[in-house]
Amino acid sequence: MESLVIYNPATGDARQTVIADTPEQIAEMVAAARAAQPAWAKAPLARRIDALRRFRDLVSQRAEALAVILTNDTGKPISQARGEVRATPGRIDWFLEQAEAALAPRVAVDGQSTNERITWEPLGVIANISAWNYPWFVGTNVYVPALLAGNAVIYKASEHALATGASMESLLFEAGVPADVFQFVTGAGEAGAALLADDIDGVYFTGSHATGVKIAQAAAAKLIPVQLELGGKDPAYVTDSADPVKAAEGLADGAFYNNGQSCCAVERIYVHQAVAEAFIATFVKTVKGFKMGAPGDPETYLGPLSREAQIAVLQAQVDDALSQGATLQTGGKRADRDGWYYEATVLTDVTHAMDVMREESFGPIIGIQVVADDAEALSLMNDTRYGLTAAVFGADEARCRGLMQRLNAGTVYWNCCDRVSPRLEWTGRGDSGLGSTLGLRGIAAFVQPKAWHLRG
Repeated sequence: MESLVIYNPATGDARQTVIADTPEQIAEMVAAARAAQPAWAKAPLARRIDALRRFRDLVSQRAEALAVILTNDTGKPISQARGEVRATPGRIDWFLEQAEAALAPRVAVDGQSTNERITWEPLGVIANISAWNYPWFVGTNVYVPALLAGNAVIYKASEHALATGASMESLLFEAGVPADVFQFVTGAGEAGAALLADDIDGVYFTGSHATGVKIAQAAAAKLIPVQLELGGKDPAYVTDSADPVKAAEGLADGAFYNNGQSCCAVERIYVHQAVAEAFIATFVKTVKGFKMGAPGDPETYLGPLSREAQIAVLQAQVDDALSQGATLQTGGKRADRDGWYYEATVLTDVTHAMDVMREESFGPIIGIQVVADDAEALSLMNDTRYGLTAAVFGADEARCRGLMQRLNAGTVYWNCCDRVSPRLEWTGRGDSGLGSTLGLRGIAAFVQPKAWHLRG
């Protein structure tokens, strides 16, 4: 059996060793879920809603303990862990409020001789291969609507957030979700591959583009639905009509919150030459003011990275940029302290010849490029194989909305960034993935239609 060593990101020390589930154990989970799913689907929707509402209440009641578990798992600063856990019940509320209407039968024709209607049936057994950076958000985005729709869920938490995943399982069972209807898989990539090879009816993945391609290929062989929430190289443009100070403060947080370990974190900034000097000065000052420290300290803004391997990725991007003429405004190296810390890094005089402006960083580094006008900014923002989010800052709403209309991204922002709403579909284009979580499509993703032609 495979052993997984769990590390403390804040110290780099081994914390514990866990045993991964074997392919045989995973197959047993899938079989048990297959057997239990029909009864769960036949239960009244009100019963399923009540169970998920109790789960929502338990998350709210135990938010502080759950935040500590999340911080210990990932190294996320405790203030940000609290923010994630405390915001989760509100996101669940939206699914609870919308489930009945979204899953209700729809009458297309109610004629004298013929009746046509659509009903919605669950897919069956769902594989949810989840992520570590926002495990509560990305997990509940999938398994809450999947369970409400009558599916069984095999939940493979990231190996970097196992205790958080186990706490989700415990609370779901306490809330009344049957044990076999929700199954928790422990393991790394091998466990995910074993789950994909088994008898599942859909796979929903959050993670890297490279892994997403492998998952899509495996799902294609089964002809089952696949949904991929992948990475991004999210741009922001500060127009000459923007307040450079406000824009800099907002974008600094959008780039460095959670150490930049977010698919929708701002990863590259374009600023109009008319406001560039003031913007860059404020941005660098703001970043230098972010406190790096122990994740358990409420004052800490920048904790350790959750994965040590990412340090080498960040350093390679910084070194590449500097070798091609970029200017280092602050940071640029691993922090001189125990654990997996990397200094908050700001690079200027960057170009699209540099990896930092083209390849996903997923860490606390940012490149800022000065542009002459809107046309140059728009061209550079769309010069990417990703298409998750993009932001425009400026006082002229019509002008900014015109730019947003031409951005090839699933989510666009005006005078804000790095924001997700449960009411709006969350979707990527290109290498940022396919399918939608959240919004009404985030419920429809877990059902299949049955068309009824009725003639008396």
